Amino acid sequence: MKQLDYFYLNQEEPIKGIFLALKEIILKQDQDITNTLKYGMPFFSYKGKMFCYLWIHKKLKQPYIGIVEGKHFDESFLVQENRSRMKIMMFDVNENLPLKQIEAVIQKAINLYKNGIVKI
Repeated sequence: MKQLDYFYLNQEEPIKGIFLALKEIILKQDQDITNTLKYGMPFFSYKGKMFCYLWIHKKLKQPYIGIVEGKHFDESFLVQENRSRMKIMMFDVNENLPLKQIEAVIQKAINLYKNGIVKI
């Protein structure tokens, strides 16, 4: 088993289930998306360029997707906090994942690379 697999399997429920679901949702958005472990967290890359990652908010203990080029997003549900470049999309462990919202954000993130706004 890879270190990446251990990362997912070592999470406690319900975060484990949320991360596994998010991994599947993200990977099925485009055939050029890959998942690797970087900086101790699962990162997703589009044609080798990191565009999002999964992590847990330290204070709120909520799982989230971090969007690397979040500065290009103005969606109200994305939070910047003290980050200059990235924004995060947090999830309540007691609610269903907002599938349409997640897919739209991932597609928008990938399109930054596909359209050349962010160079690959």
